[in-house]
Parts: sequence; C-alpha cells; structure tokens
Amino acid sequence: MTTVALHTRLLAGKEADYDRIHAVIPTELDAALRDAGVHGWTIYRSGRELFHLVECDDYAAMRAFLRDHPANIPWQARMDELLEVGDDYSGSDTGISLVWALPAEPAR
Repeated sequence: MTTVALHTRLLAGKEADYDRIHAVIPTELDAALRDAGVHGWTIYRSGRELFHLVECDDYAAMRAFLRDHPANIPWQARMDELLEVGDDYSGSDTGISLVWALPAEPAR
C-alpha cells in the first residue's frame, strides 16, 4: 500500500459548498474508490487550501481506473465548479513529494 499527498485550491467563496458536498459522498463514488484500491482518503482544509492523503494499492492504477468511471465523471464535473484548477484526468501526477516523516520507532 502507498500513501500519496495531494494539494488543491478552492475558488474564492466555495469553501462552504465544498464542505457541504463532502459531508456525504455518493455511494456509487465510494464503491468506485474502493474498487479502485483506495483504502482511505482524508482531506484537510485551511481556508481555500486542500490537502489530501490517499492510501491506496497503486495510485496510478487507481487514477486510470477512475478516469472514465461513470461514478467519477459527474463527481469531477462538480469538483471542477469548486476548484481553482481542475484535474486534467491524465493520472500522470504523482502527488506532493515527501520531505520528512517522524519514524514510528526512535533511531537507536
């Protein structure tokens, strides 16, 4: 399993809409994400800045699976109305580079 960090930005004034829409995602999208190998997707928001942590089997494969999925297409169209820069759907992104992480166990 891999963890990928992502960053997106909301259009000004869309914060409440984004929070409301994400309160409960469509069941079809939930199922599609799980079928694509997603084990967890957490989103943090600071103002208009969104930070995502995606835990999945294979990020590139997940993106390819969802690119034309009938549950994902309307969801992405909805997100395009809220985000400053929409997704290009190519799946070629690799996320934010990891700089440092506190190890689970201290160095000895």
